[in-house]
This record gives sequence, C-alpha cells and structure tokens, in this order.
Amino acid sequence: MGKIQFKTESKRLLDLMINSVYTNREIFLRELISNASDAMDKLYYRSLTDQNVGMTKEDFAIEISIDKENRTLTISDTGCGMTKEELENNLGTIAKSGSRAFKEENEEVEDIEIIGQFGVGFYSAFMVSKGVTVSSKAYGSAEAFQWESEGVDGYTITDCSKDRVGTDVILKLKDNAGEDNYDEFLDEYRIKGIVKKYSDYIRYPIKMDMERRRLIEGSDNEYEDYIETEVLNTMVPIWRRNKNELTDEDYNNFYKDKFFDFEDPLRVIHSSIEGRATYNALLFIPAKTPYNYYSKEYEKGLQLYSNGVLIMDKCAELLPDHFSFVRGLVDSQDLSLNISREMLQHDRQLKLIARNLEKKIKSELLEMLDKQREKYEEFFKNFGLQLKFAVYNTFGAAQDMLKDLLMFYSSSEKKLVTIAEYISRMQEEQKYIYYACGESVARIDRLPQTELVKDKGFEILYLTEDVDEFALKVLQKYDEKEFKSVSSGDLGLESEEEKKSSEKQAEDYKEMFSFMQESLTGKVKGVRLSQRLKSHPVCLTSEGELSLEMEKVLNSLPTDKPVKADRVLEVNADHPIFAVVCQLYKEDKDKLKTYTDILYTQALLIEGIAIDDPVSFSNAVCNLMADKA
Repeated sequence: MGKIQFKTESKRLLDLMINSVYTNREIFLRELISNASDAMDKLYYRSLTDQNVGMTKEDFAIEISIDKENRTLTISDTGCGMTKEELENNLGTIAKSGSRAFKEENEEVEDIEIIGQFGVGFYSAFMVSKGVTVSSKAYGSAEAFQWESEGVDGYTITDCSKDRVGTDVILKLKDNAGEDNYDEFLDEYRIKGIVKKYSDYIRYPIKMDMERRRLIEGSDNEYEDYIETEVLNTMVPIWRRNKNELTDEDYNNFYKDKFFDFEDPLRVIHSSIEGRATYNALLFIPAKTPYNYYSKEYEKGLQLYSNGVLIMDKCAELLPDHFSFVRGLVDSQDLSLNISREMLQHDRQLKLIARNLEKKIKSELLEMLDKQREKYEEFFKNFGLQLKFAVYNTFGAAQDMLKDLLMFYSSSEKKLVTIAEYISRMQEEQKYIYYACGESVARIDRLPQTELVKDKGFEILYLTEDVDEFALKVLQKYDEKEFKSVSSGDLGLESEEEKKSSEKQAEDYKEMFSFMQESLTGKVKGVRLSQRLKSHPVCLTSEGELSLEMEKVLNSLPTDKPVKADRVLEVNADHPIFAVVCQLYKEDKDKLKTYTDILYTQALLIEGIAIDDPVSFSNAVCNLMADKA
C-alpha cells in the first residue's frame, strides 16, 4: 500500500502539536502510557461482561523497552488493540479519539476511567521521533496491522505479524543536534524518572528491564551484569484509598517524599468529593515557612492529575493567593489529560474545585484554631503575614474569608488572640476595638498613647508587622465594632462633662499653642492639650487616614515620593514641663521655641521616627543642661 496523506487540517494540527501545544518533550511518554492504559481499560471492561476474554486484571501490563543500538524506544500494552479501520480512524485523523467514543458508548458504566479524550496526545511522539511504528492486533481478530509515519508527509498501513493481542508503539528517536539531546530517552533511569513523575498512579503495572550489576558469588572484586524486570509505578494513589486505611505515618511519609520537606506537615486535608465537581484532594499545611515563601521566587500551586496522571506540576488556578502556602494535589476525572494552562484559566470545573478547596481550607484552619490552639498559633506565626497581606491587597474582597483567621497580640492576655475573642471581652461602655502600632510588643507597651486606654481597663491589640494597620484600615470594622488607633484624634473615652472641660482648657491656652505651632512651621498641623497622656510629657498623634506608622512603612519603600501624616503634638497639662512651657510663653518666647522643638523631637524619638538634625537636638539639650547648671 502506498503512503496515505494526512488531511490538510491534520497536517496543520500535527505541526502545531509538535511545535506549540507541548513545550516539554518528556510529556510524550505520559501520553503513550495513558493511551496504553486506556486500551487495557477497554479490554478489562469487556472481560467483566464477556467470560470468553479469559483475562483478569493481573494479565494487563505496560512494557517499556530500550534498544540503544538502534535508537528505539518501545511502549507495549496488552490492551484491546486496533483493527485496520481503527488504525486509520484513530491515528490517521488527528483529534479523532477512540477513547472518547468508547466512553460515550458506555456512559451507563460508572467504573470506566478513560484518560485520553482528544486524540492528540499520540502525536507528541513526533517531538522526539523521526519515525513512529504502531503494530496492533485487535481482540478477537486473527490479523495484525502496522501503521508507520515519519510525520506530516503521511503514513502507511500494512499487514504484520503479531503473536498477542495489544499494541506496540515503536519510536525511532531523532539524532542529537546542537543542544537537542535525544539520547536521554534511551537512558533507563531517565525513563524511570519520567514514569514516576507523570504516570506513577496508572492502575496497571509499568514494567521495564533494568540493567543491574552484582558481585560474583565467591569473588572479592569480580562483578557480572544481569537484567532485572522492575515495576516502575506505584499504581494505587494514596488519595484514592479510604481514610480509615491510612495512618498519620502514611500521610507524613507521602508528604515528605512528594514535596521534599524534612518535617511532618502541620495538618493534612484529605477530601473525596462527588457532585457538580468530582475530585479527590490531598492537601498539606507545612509546619514551617518554605525558605523562599515571602519572595518573588516562590511559586504557588497544587499538582493537578487527571485520573491519576499528572497534567500540571503547579496549577496556580487551584489556590487563592491567601492560601498559597498549601501544598498538595487534586485528581479529577472531569479534566482532560490534554488540557492546556490557557484552557484551565477558563475551565468551569476547575473554578468550582478551586472555590470548594478555598472553603475547605478555611474550615480546617478554623477547626485547628478551635481544637488545636497551639498548632494554629504555630501556623499563624509562619503564615499569618500572608493572610493579613491578602486582606489589604484584595482591597477587602477576601476579608469575609479571612477575618476570622487573623490574630494579634493582646495587651491584657499577653498572647495572640482573634478579633472575635477581643470583642467577647469588651466592656459594656467600650465603643471601639483599640490598637497600637510599633516595631515590637515591648516598644508598643511603653508608648505614651496607650496610657489612657489602659487606665480605662480596655484591651489593646498590638500591631507589630508593617501590613497590620493597612489590613485593619481595609477591614474598618468587625461585628459592627470599629477599629480605633490609640494615636487617633478622638478615642471616644471622654464623657460630655470631660469634653466640655477639655474644650475650655484648650481655649485658655489657644494663643500659646498657636505660637508653638508656628515655631514648628511645616512640621505639625497643630499643638494641643492631650487627654490621653497620664505620666508622659508629650506624644505625637495624627489626623486623617494616614497614621504615623503607615507613614513609616510607606517611606521605607523604594519610592521618590515620600508621604507625611498630619502630625499633632500633644502636651500633658499635668506634667511639670507644662508649667515651664506656660512660664516661658509669658517671659521668654525665644526660649519657648527651643523647648517646643526639643519636645517635638522627643515625641519623634518615642515614635521611632528618624530626626532630621541629631546634632542640633543634642546641642539644644546640652545648652539647656548648661543653663540649669
């Protein structure tokens, strides 16, 4: 028989397949093994309904053989095989899928798992081959046929001799050229690695003869080579086994081996879902932060399988950024083996699975918080920053998902607490959820601004990470309780009588404070009496949405446009320094300017804000000391 030409559209598809669809050459072996598995699924299914088949599941296997001398790689199966017509239809027309047709004809059978459904994966063999030969003998047929092709030029189908039912796919590998090394696919251990990576959970054994060497018995240093047949795949994936069959050790060993971690996971999430989206998921929350987690190099994503065959090592679409720390895999029979990353971005089933996983992860974290508090706190110390950043970075879109998971250090409990726990302890007259910001718990605890809130017996959340206040600004409130910084203008702690007294006192010193403000021109928006200070002489507060802590964070970023909060210098009328200030306003206004500048600089230092001229500040203090002396 002469060479048969591919149809014009098939030629274009084949060229596109080889050069565009698959960018990773090693994928060809996954595709051929999946096709072999499909062929055995068909015959195995037939054996369940036809006793004449005379085969059990143990009779099915895939064999891989390497011939280095002739540069061939052969994948053989004991499946249903193909007739001449099926070779023509399935291999002669690209995108004609026998697997898909078989599945459609047997929709009533629930236990059929057909991996390849687009009929294009076979042609990935041409990425590594200059010629492909397929010898096949269909079940129930006495004849065998051979399909041969060297690519887009066409193919031939001829009679051939074949002893057993099934299919042999023989690849004549390309010659090495420049950086293209095809010898790697003649290496036993490279082939073993590819099988382990993509096809470890194919339900039939994948066998290959491996060269071995052993010491000759009775000899001290003489060795002999021998061949040993090895099963390369595990066959039964752990995520398809019943939970009651698995131990913590099973899960831990799988996690450490699969994801190259030295420590057991903090939590395991094993789900098997049927319905609008049918899938198995095995997820792990790491015990420690990966070394590059908070860097651009970290790549989120879950391994994605289609019926036990790996189709993507890191599928980012399955995880939202706030849960990017989760490792694991998803196996779904609803996804095609040949699906591309571009198609995944629009796949409805994948989006449904992703939404389900997000809810499941949250519920598991809440359960850990409720029943394993120490473990949750350990988790939060590692990954809490990511949760808080996600609240801010999504402009509140993720706040309902994440707000119950957030924790902050409590001034009264002396440990991490949730916002809900804070609210449960709020006093009846308390209006706000109070917080304070700083570099550390110890530093915040000494801030002058916390004095009045503490004096009232109210709890304060200590925010020690840069993103904390930004996240609370996005949240705005929790259970209708607003967040309030201890450095904000009105703390809502004064009675009407106290407010009137404060206003009268402020009016009495209005001119002096105006003078002090003018002496700090461009530095503060105002100078006023403080209602929050008890023992400290001064403090800085801010007006507007931009706080002093947010100013520090934003100015630490690499930008050419520094920002500045609307600063207010507050002075404690009950502190001895206030009497000195009042006296200087009457007797020595020039000296008051110096005092005002020193008080402002002290307030900056208390806040941890760098001062512009340390030398001038030091000289001013020394001059005052000399005057007193």
